[in-house]
Amino acid sequence: MKITKYGHACLLVGEGEARILVDPGGYSKGFEGLTGLNAVLITHQHGDHLSVENIAALAEKNPGLKVFADEGSYAKLDDGSGLDIHAVHAGEEFDVAGGKVKVVGTDHAVIHPTMPGIPNVGYLIARKLFIPGDNFTLPGEPVDVLAFALGAPWSKISEAIDYVLAVHPTVAIPYHDAVLAMPDMYADIVKRFTEPANVELRVVPNGQSTEV
Repeated sequence: MKITKYGHACLLVGEGEARILVDPGGYSKGFEGLTGLNAVLITHQHGDHLSVENIAALAEKNPGLKVFADEGSYAKLDDGSGLDIHAVHAGEEFDVAGGKVKVVGTDHAVIHPTMPGIPNVGYLIARKLFIPGDNFTLPGEPVDVLAFALGAPWSKISEAIDYVLAVHPTVAIPYHDAVLAMPDMYADIVKRFTEPANVELRVVPNGQSTEV
């Protein structure tokens, strides 16, 4: 599996014949010219994860592109644009170019009790990589690779550490880091705890790829 990071929460996942782009939102860049995509996955409707304009532009360059999204994002995308959009829910599985994707999770993490909640789903891709979106959702089964939020308005670093240790993947890739002034410092803190637990913390710079 090849994973490319395009800033913040946007990841391109290549597995077999499948090329899947996750959360090409407003804080990410470099993915605009991608072709050969089979699917776009959206975890939730916040602008750093969902940009209707970005998805429409990608659909023009990628004929037959399918978009899978939580109910909240689906409502924003389903505007008669002609996009091939599918609303997904926890427990469902679907196929992308021969690869299986399982939907896990239901809700966005709480930012403040007075703020209305929104849907948020995570995606388990090829039983190997879990991308939770904006929550510390447990995948419900062992995973080799975990993408986890390094920083967010709804989290603190101790929660991120505990989440990685609870999932205990072979490789943990920090993402959701555009909100941090010093992401390397945060990653170093997480590494102090993951390294003794035999979890490899692998930082993927924006625009670069890693094989897992």
